[in-house]
Amino acid sequence: MRRPYLFLVALATFVQACTSVSEHADQPAASPAPPGSVVATASGAVATDTAPRLPIAAARPTARPARRPASAAPEQAVTDSSKPRAAAVPPEILAMRDPRRTPVIRALYVNRFAAQSARRMRWLVGVADSTEINGLVIDMKDEFGLNYRSAHPEFRRNAGSGHGMVRDVPALLDTLHAHGIFAIARIVVFKDPVAAQVNPQWTIRRPDGSNWQDKKGFTWVDPYNRALWDYNLGVAAELTKLGFDEIQFDYIRFPEPYKSLPPQVFPASKGTTKPELLAEFLTAARERMHSLGVRTTADVFGLVTSVGGPLEVGQWWEKLAPVTDVMLPMVYPSHYPHGSYGLARPNADPYAVVHHALTDARRRDEKLGVAAPEHVRAWLQAFSIGKPEYGAEQLTAQKQAVYDAGYDGWVLWHPGSKYEPFVPALERGALVSHKK
Repeated sequence: MRRPYLFLVALATFVQACTSVSEHADQPAASPAPPGSVVATASGAVATDTAPRLPIAAARPTARPARRPASAAPEQAVTDSSKPRAAAVPPEILAMRDPRRTPVIRALYVNRFAAQSARRMRWLVGVADSTEINGLVIDMKDEFGLNYRSAHPEFRRNAGSGHGMVRDVPALLDTLHAHGIFAIARIVVFKDPVAAQVNPQWTIRRPDGSNWQDKKGFTWVDPYNRALWDYNLGVAAELTKLGFDEIQFDYIRFPEPYKSLPPQVFPASKGTTKPELLAEFLTAARERMHSLGVRTTADVFGLVTSVGGPLEVGQWWEKLAPVTDVMLPMVYPSHYPHGSYGLARPNADPYAVVHHALTDARRRDEKLGVAAPEHVRAWLQAFSIGKPEYGAEQLTAQKQAVYDAGYDGWVLWHPGSKYEPFVPALERGALVSHKK
């Protein structure tokens, strides 16, 4: 069994050959970690939630409220999202928003371009109407900037251009809620080349004072800069007020410090470690979002569930899990190198990879006293890198691994939001609990 630092080195080498886009195809570079093997452990007793929670059946009622047709997806010109409509939100959606609860969410990722397409949104809503899917994770701020027209002049400075925007956010949310779909806003935080260009005082620096750039030439913003925090938390608050039901923060990390690149300099660090800084951000985010009546969730590398210490990108389960309502590890089997978890070909054994990773997450949560039943909501692989090609069979195996590890929820990732090969693996009808 490989030790964690060897595991990370191998994975860093593997990732350089990957071609999928976005954070969910990235993995961290080599990082020092305490001695010990990356192995699965028994999960122990399943903790129960101390707060009342919505029954699973109520999350997608069989008798659903009257809803608009999927064709009602917005198609008009871009409107000012500062004027949300007072559309009625179904009571089951309102109950699922409660930040004291961790309801079961089974969702699909929707990238910015799919969200802008009325035709694609109609298809995705149709999938949710006919299957166990009860949520959509929608790009509202990604590496291209904002995917909506903000009412805030300072936010609009960082909006970006050339990649379009969702035409009418209130209309989109009205449609999703009418179909009983839980709407989650994805916000990319610390990889923001658009905000870095507009606000050069926010950037990570080189030792000579110039802007640091990653291997693809992107300038990263400095996570230690509190003005950057204000911007991202302000965007999250605005999206919540527009009607999103949950906020999901992505790129909650520092860039990989590859030896081939110049050292990274953080002018505002003041001695705070990377894991401490990320935990402070998520603590502030949770307090802000709870005051608005919604949860905060955070995407992390799949390795974070198993490596005993911090990764060099700053993610550390013991620091982040206690201050985040829901953790979403990206446990994609294709991103684990040969030998991971004792598996010769992890990509060919999706059940084992996902089950190992989530069992480790459950064990660590129990040691931390984190008892929310759905505190872990895994990202599952709905794309292909290498062999075998992924389809319904591989998705079914990943879903079963989630249930056997003691969880009910998950989210599917495809960078292009194209899920046709995976629909046969989705159960028809309302969501039913399967977790052990």
